[in-house]
Amino acid sequence: MFRTRSVVVTASTTLLATGLATGLATGLLTALTPASAAGAEPAWNQAAAAERVLKDEAVLTPGQGGVTHVKETIRYRFAGRQGFKRTYPTRSHESLTEDRVYKIQNLRASSPDGGPTRVDTSEDDTRTTVEVTGGAKLTGDRTVVLEYDLRGAITPMGAAEELRWPVIGGWKVPLDEARATVDGGTAIRNVNCFTGPIGSMIGCTQYYMNHTHTQGVFAQQGMLPGEYLVVVAGLPARTTGGRALYERRHTVATAFSVNAVTGSALAGLLVLLCGGVAVLYLLRGRDARVVGKKAAEGDHAPVAGTEFEPPDGVRPGQIGTLIDEQADVIDVTATIVDLAVRGYLLIEEEDRARTGRLDWTLRRLDRPQVDLLPYERILLDALLTAPDGSTRDAVKLSQLGGTFATKLAQVRSAMYEDVVKQGWFARRPDTVRSRWTIAGIVITLLGIGGTVALALTTEWALAGLALIIAGAALAYGGQYMPAKTARGATVLAHTIGFRAFLERGTIPESDVYGEGGIASRQRIALFSRFLPYAVVFGVVPKWAETVKDAGERAEGADNLYWYEGPAEWDLSKFAESMRVFTLATSGSISQSRGM
Repeated sequence: MFRTRSVVVTASTTLLATGLATGLATGLLTALTPASAAGAEPAWNQAAAAERVLKDEAVLTPGQGGVTHVKETIRYRFAGRQGFKRTYPTRSHESLTEDRVYKIQNLRASSPDGGPTRVDTSEDDTRTTVEVTGGAKLTGDRTVVLEYDLRGAITPMGAAEELRWPVIGGWKVPLDEARATVDGGTAIRNVNCFTGPIGSMIGCTQYYMNHTHTQGVFAQQGMLPGEYLVVVAGLPARTTGGRALYERRHTVATAFSVNAVTGSALAGLLVLLCGGVAVLYLLRGRDARVVGKKAAEGDHAPVAGTEFEPPDGVRPGQIGTLIDEQADVIDVTATIVDLAVRGYLLIEEEDRARTGRLDWTLRRLDRPQVDLLPYERILLDALLTAPDGSTRDAVKLSQLGGTFATKLAQVRSAMYEDVVKQGWFARRPDTVRSRWTIAGIVITLLGIGGTVALALTTEWALAGLALIIAGAALAYGGQYMPAKTARGATVLAHTIGFRAFLERGTIPESDVYGEGGIASRQRIALFSRFLPYAVVFGVVPKWAETVKDAGERAEGADNLYWYEGPAEWDLSKFAESMRVFTLATSGSISQSRGM
């Protein structure tokens, strides 16, 4: 079988003639150019322009196991370099996650006439570069023989095997003549040949089989730098037993791929790590006793008081810290109201019509500080201490804005110390929360680092993802790690009943408080006592309405002993005044001064 591409031959011949003419013209121009002008071009450019491959002839011999032995005889014209480079396409992206690979093994070089023989290889994505160098700079023509074993170039195709390989090309210089022979050792069914860039469908100058059909012959005249000669030969089935080689390409998609192995590993790690977080909570974060209405029964004596009263001696700020295990700003606000109700402060509402703004004055009352808890004493001193350190008898609420925030931290810290001192927590809730949260953040960061490392080097990045999830769970779960003691759970159980009572906003007119109920002024005093707790529980509007109702029934009840309104103010306006006061107080004491 013999095929000739006359058009390609003509084009190639024309290209060769043009190249020769250009070479002669270039040589003549170089001879006539002054030395100074010629010296302006780098020497290596001059060498590259003069170098070329005169002839590249290869013999491919398919063998058992799909190993094809290639012997390539190169006639190279040197112009001052120590060697040459050529590139083989050894990897192609078959899909998003898979590559077909060609393995070049046992590569060696020899030369019968003093050409370079030292071989080095390097890989860059889809290509392997072979560099052949010698010990000295060379000029003139040299012959170099490259030999290597090729795996992965044979593909089973039904009743045949196909050998396909870009055996010649990938040069950085022009090539004058290329010739390849496939020695099948058996009858070759068909041949084909392509030239140009990888993937080109342009046929070679000629390709055919010998008269015995045991060899395929391929030839191409004139090839540009970067072009290849791709030979294709069809062999009978099971001639070599070769097969295509595939490798999983390492990408973000493969790094996080889910299969039976990675999915099972992820599930196992999640169960182990998140289960560990749950165990930590059960061992360290769960309250010592189940909180319920009967929690006071058993190993602890009942807390004094009924469900219609707060636990005996327990202050609003303490209850707020006990309930959510945090010393919130609202707990401090409730403590300010409680200090007023207990006679340490007088809250005076400013006349908005006169001042043009809504404001309150907190005025010190002359009462011995004998029953104040440490955090209450710190709060009272902070309120009535001027920025210069001097004491003051009164302060406007608006003056606290931007100056009290630093003192607020001291008050909250003292509140945490107090609940530990009361025996409600074994350790400060904020410290426990911070410890576990920081541990979770550290684990999350380690998981992120591990995931990145695994994603860059392996396909087990999901294992690092499990660590991230576990760390995030621990950081989030750290908010629930503070654990109440049995005593704390008992107090909380009573507090839950008291909160339900405040949420109803009414008290029995008889039974608990005696036949005939309570006089309006007594009711106002009782409601005042409970109001700070209502601030903690968030039921101020409903509870303040009861004060309003009691005031409307009490003659002359236009003020409270701890809260005074402006002129023309009475208890009918108390609900709205109290709602706005709690909001304004929380905002003022927590506001930081801008820089």
